Amino acid sequence: MPENLPDLLAAEGVLFDLDGVLTPTAEVHMRAWKAVFDEVFAEWGITPAYTDADYFGYVDGKKRYDGVASLMHSRNVEIPWGEVDDPPSADTICGIGNRKNDAFAAELRRDGIAPYPGSLALVQRLHAAGVPLGVVSSSKNAEEVLAAADLRSYFRIVVDGVVAERDGLASKPAPDMFRAGAVALGVDPARSVAVEDATSGAASASAAGYAHVVGVDRGTGADALRAAGATVVVDDLDRFLPTTPNSAPETTA
Repeated sequence: MPENLPDLLAAEGVLFDLDGVLTPTAEVHMRAWKAVFDEVFAEWGITPAYTDADYFGYVDGKKRYDGVASLMHSRNVEIPWGEVDDPPSADTICGIGNRKNDAFAAELRRDGIAPYPGSLALVQRLHAAGVPLGVVSSSKNAEEVLAAADLRSYFRIVVDGVVAERDGLASKPAPDMFRAGAVALGVDPARSVAVEDATSGAASASAAGYAHVVGVDRGTGADALRAAGATVVVDDLDRFLPTTPNSAPETTA
């Protein structure tokens, strides 16, 4: 392992984001968001058109309804917030969010999901070493995704969008969710590591006082992750796995 990467085996705890860190569900989320926003923008004549940059800038890492509100605000579009049980057809923040969730859930159940190989190998290594592990995800689908990917047994706690709504936790980039994750896991953030692929998540973990914030660059950009608070950036979590002296991996730290 390169010397500039933190020793995760020495951490008091390691807390992972889910989508884009442990599983490629970020890609499923991106497709679902694009389908929904393309439809909404076309129906309402909203410009400019929705792009992947909008996903990374306004949606990625946030709770579902906060992501909708953030994106609509970026286009100077104001619509009612609505209620969490609004039908997907409702022209509200919650209705649009629920429409997206239906699209995401349908694809997940149809195609399933598998973890990133490097992420699975690292989680298994840390779990075998007895390092307390947790998941901190804004998604309300986290438990379903973890079960579908056969990952749930590795994690002592999951703080997700359901918990955030129940406990009134502010969405990332506020520190609330990563603070709650450390409390639930029984670890001190100042002696723990957070792993994130979104700028909002990196900012959340940094604000929560984590000793190290590992950014996983799956498309967000290393510079953006560092600017948000990542202390080191890698392109895959297999960078933390043991290597031979002649095959030390490169990082973007």
